[in-house]
Amino acid sequence: MRPELYPKALASGADIVCVELEDGVAPKDKDVARQNVLALFAKPQADDGVERMVRINCLRTAVGLKDVQAILDTNSPPPALMLPKVVSPEEVIWLDDLLTEAEKDIRIHIIIEMNEGLEAAFDIAHSSDRIDSLLFGGVDMAADLRCKNAWEPLLYARSRVVHAAASAGIDVIDVPYLDLEDMSGMSREAGLAKDLGFSGKGAIHPKQIAELNRIFTPSDDEIARAKKVISAFEEADTGLVVVDGKLIEKPVIREMQRILSIADRASPA
Repeated sequence: MRPELYPKALASGADIVCVELEDGVAPKDKDVARQNVLALFAKPQADDGVERMVRINCLRTAVGLKDVQAILDTNSPPPALMLPKVVSPEEVIWLDDLLTEAEKDIRIHIIIEMNEGLEAAFDIAHSSDRIDSLLFGGVDMAADLRCKNAWEPLLYARSRVVHAAASAGIDVIDVPYLDLEDMSGMSREAGLAKDLGFSGKGAIHPKQIAELNRIFTPSDDEIARAKKVISAFEEADTGLVVVDGKLIEKPVIREMQRILSIADRASPA
């Protein structure tokens, strides 16, 4: 964890900036990294619309327990935590109880990246009112499933995570694309993720962010069509309506409303 990169990350155009304490930090550096992270959040944070969070270590490890204890002890905790390698709802409930006892208003984002976690994804998604999103950890998942880390082999796993998140009404974020030189490949995979139901896709470098924002933000044409469809449906005051030769029923309206909600959140204040 390099504190000097934090301001640059906040200015990168990302919706979420996650400070790393887990795999990106060598075991020998964990204690120093934890101190540096807490020092970041001891300072007032700008109201810039960027969600800040910290990826702590797995709750089933000693270093993960140290992360949790440090967060419980500080008077200025991060506003959200990302939990890696979650395999059961009990882990989340345990952390929720501790945060509640300590009166910490902290949100939770959960990475589903283990086979056991995939099996329990539905229950995990419903385990706490603090949960804002599920994230699909494709690299670890591929290793756990003994399959290639590619779109087709992981399609079933991705679909399970999307299903779990949708059932709980929370966001779902796809794994970052790791090849920084293959922007076309990233664009293709991001488009597939969007079509599958993902709310967004992680980024590991600022140069990926603009393209990801373009893909996951509704276009002007999509926004105009959504407004047109909703308006026609409301004016018709029936269970279905025809717009531009296409039959529109109530489930389609939910999708149009979702598009407008995303567009509203993406618009500058």
